[in-house]
Amino acid sequence: MRKGEFMIDSIDAIEDTKGNNGERGSLVITNLRMIWRSFKDSKTNLSIGYNCITNIAIKTANSRLRGPAQALYVLTKFGQSRFEFVFTNLVQNSPRLFTTVQAVHRSYETSKLYRDLKLRGAIIKDKQLQILPQEHVFNKIAGVWNLSSDQGNLGTFFITSVRVVWHANLAENFNVSIPYLQMATIRVRESKFGPALVIETTSQSGGYILGFRVDPADKLMELQQEITSLHATYSTNPIFGIDFSMEEKPKPLSELKVPQQQEDLEIVDDEEAHDALTAYYAESNKSTDRDPVYSPELGLAVETPPESLTLEQLWSVL
Repeated sequence: MRKGEFMIDSIDAIEDTKGNNGERGSLVITNLRMIWRSFKDSKTNLSIGYNCITNIAIKTANSRLRGPAQALYVLTKFGQSRFEFVFTNLVQNSPRLFTTVQAVHRSYETSKLYRDLKLRGAIIKDKQLQILPQEHVFNKIAGVWNLSSDQGNLGTFFITSVRVVWHANLAENFNVSIPYLQMATIRVRESKFGPALVIETTSQSGGYILGFRVDPADKLMELQQEITSLHATYSTNPIFGIDFSMEEKPKPLSELKVPQQQEDLEIVDDEEAHDALTAYYAESNKSTDRDPVYSPELGLAVETPPESLTLEQLWSVL
C-alpha cells in the first residue's frame, strides 16, 4: 500500500465472475481502491481505484461456483477505455461485499476536496473557511493578491494541514482550493507584478499555474517556506479524507478455530459390574420371559431381573 492508504476490510470467497469465472479469490478494500486476487495464482489480480469508478450496481450474475446469484457490478473509466467488473460473494446471505464497497466509495466521493483542486467552490462562508473533518488551519494571511488577471484581485490565504485556499475579499465565491496532493512545484519567481509565489499543479489536476503576491513583499519567502514545509509533511503521511470503520467486522478464520483437546478418559474395571453382566447373559438361552414388574426407579414395567441381580446393578453395566 502507498503512504496514507489503509485496509478497511478483507473478504474471502469472492469470485471475479466476469474475468475469472470459476476461480475463488479474496477482495481487499482500502480507503483508495479495491484489490481482487486469485487463490489459485496470486499473479492473477486486479486493482480498481475509486476515482475510476463511474457506477456501482447490484444485479444477478451466473457464477460457475454458485450459479445464479446477486453480484456487484462495477463500471469504470480509465482514459478513453471503459471496463466492467463483476464480483460474486460465494458465501450465501452475506451482504458485506455490497454494503462495504458502496459505503467506502460513497465516503470517497464526498471527500474530494482533500484530493482535487477546486475553483469557485462553496468553501467560504462569512469570510471563514469551511473546515473539513480532518483538517486543521495553521495560518490565515490577509493582503494576498491573486495574479490570475491583468489587474489582480486582493484576497485572503488560508494554510491548512491538507490544502491552501485563497478567496477574494469582495467575492467569496471567487476562490481556489489547492490540495498538497496536487502541488507539483512551489517557488518564488519574478512576474509583471514583481516577485510572486507560484504554485504549479500536477497534470492530473489540469496543470494550473497560480500566482500570488503578498503585501508586504518581504513576507513572500516566509509564505513559500511554510507551504513547502507543510507540503513535505503531508507527503510523508497523506490525509485522503476517507473516514470509515467497521463496527461489526467478523473475525478471521484463524481466530475462530478451536484447538483440538485430548479428552481425559479413564477406563475402570468394575468387578461387580462384570459379574452382573456375566450372570445376565448366562440366561440368554432361557425359553420364556419372566413376569413383568413395575420399576419405581424407571417408572416403567420391566422384566423381573434374574435371581441375585438387581435393576441397579444391570443399569450400571449399561
